[in-house]
Amino acid sequence: MQERTLGELAKYVGGHVYGDPNVIIKSAATLRRANEGDISFLTNRKYAKQLRSTKASAVIVGKEAPTAGVPLLIAEDPYYAFMQVMVLLHGHRKHKKTGISSRASISDTAKISADCHIHDFVVVEDDARIKGGCVIYPGAYIGQGVQIGSDSVVYPNVVIYGGCKIGNRVIINANSTIGEDGFGYATHEGVHHKIPQRGSVVIEDDVEIGTCCGIERGTLSDTVIAQGSKLGDSVTVGHGTRIGPHCLLVAQVGIAGSTTMGHHCVVGGQCGIVGHINIGNNVTIAAQAGVINNVPDNKVILGAPAVEANMGRRAYSMIQYLPEMRQSIRELQNQIKQITLPDESDPEEPAEQPGDA
Repeated sequence: MQERTLGELAKYVGGHVYGDPNVIIKSAATLRRANEGDISFLTNRKYAKQLRSTKASAVIVGKEAPTAGVPLLIAEDPYYAFMQVMVLLHGHRKHKKTGISSRASISDTAKISADCHIHDFVVVEDDARIKGGCVIYPGAYIGQGVQIGSDSVVYPNVVIYGGCKIGNRVIINANSTIGEDGFGYATHEGVHHKIPQRGSVVIEDDVEIGTCCGIERGTLSDTVIAQGSKLGDSVTVGHGTRIGPHCLLVAQVGIAGSTTMGHHCVVGGQCGIVGHINIGNNVTIAAQAGVINNVPDNKVILGAPAVEANMGRRAYSMIQYLPEMRQSIRELQNQIKQITLPDESDPEEPAEQPGDA
């Protein structure tokens, strides 16, 4: 942990100070939990009132707030500036430099750069290639012919099946599986027959995979997670699916096979996406949505089945009123029926007939 003045932090993030630039900053915290020596941030207006009560020594904001009781660091993008400050003060997780453990099982034909760190009980199969700066934690399995780029981190018990390609600076968190067979079966006369999965998985540079994810290999073409995309925990990506660059998939998302997703998409937690559809660029999908059709660029959708957000909000806001509306409609139907039917209690007198006395 490094100690800096607020003025030094402002210079580092390209911002400016509103208040005392000589305040000493030692750590970071939320507005509510911060104490003296901490810096916090404000990006959501609903927390603005906490500016007056926070015990933080400084707060990163997007514009000046004279009502704040503490010095401010004004930044164009306060959340990004907060990230920069966090990295400067605390850094990322440090990985122990172990070299190549004698208790790892490494094939004679595998090629591992000298500055890699391979922990106990790692298995590296034939013809695998691991470039410089990689860290492979205990219990990981690297299959035959796997390629891993430089400075990547593979956490404990990760399984990477044969033939998969992992880029540079990729992080694969514990217990995830890369390159398992896709869920492909031909059903004939009531029996499900397994289809060979001949594709692979390609994970491009700067991707992070959460814990307990399953990335299926393609049936004929590769499954691709493009550069800079981040997957949360327990995400499943079906065979032959292509996730575009810089997408965010929150925990428990499931995407069926052969779906294509564009760049900079955000998919909320527990979404389900069917196979063989196209999702455009800059699409936002709300949590627990069920996506069953193609989605054009720049759309925000929600619900199951997923529809455009404005329509969905109107529709779902009415759900709580449906029982009352149903009862009102029944009452109106009964009233209309009473108005349109003849009154049987006062039958019309029959017309006088010839010969009546």
